Amino acid sequence: MGNAENVEIVRRGFEAFNSGDMAALGELFTDDAVWHVGGNNVLSGTKQGRDAIFAYFGELGSRTQGRFHAEVQDIVGGDSHTVSILRTQAANGDKVVDVPTVITFVLRDGKVTEGHEYSEDTAKLDDFWS
Repeated sequence: MGNAENVEIVRRGFEAFNSGDMAALGELFTDDAVWHVGGNNVLSGTKQGRDAIFAYFGELGSRTQGRFHAEVQDIVGGDSHTVSILRTQAANGDKVVDVPTVITFVLRDGKVTEGHEYSEDTAKLDDFWS
């Protein structure tokens, strides 16, 4: 797959994620995909396998009563990585968070094999998820 195809796959993934279409999103991940979440909070760490990744995605939704959104600003494809630039926005009761975030993706044969989340303000996210 080329850079443009990988960008389109990642774009479709965010559309599926934000609309809650986990079936469509699931088709974009390999069974053995790995997802890395920075920070020092209950959601941080490495998620091994599609099931663990989707459990994490489920936690994002359940801990915010469905008020978690990844606002995509741009997606750039490179030779070995596809990079999304976004704003992570969520609310939980009185707590609100809105931070610039980058997620790098590694794709193989049209599917995500690895993702790394990087936040501009990890401490703000740690506080939000506490």
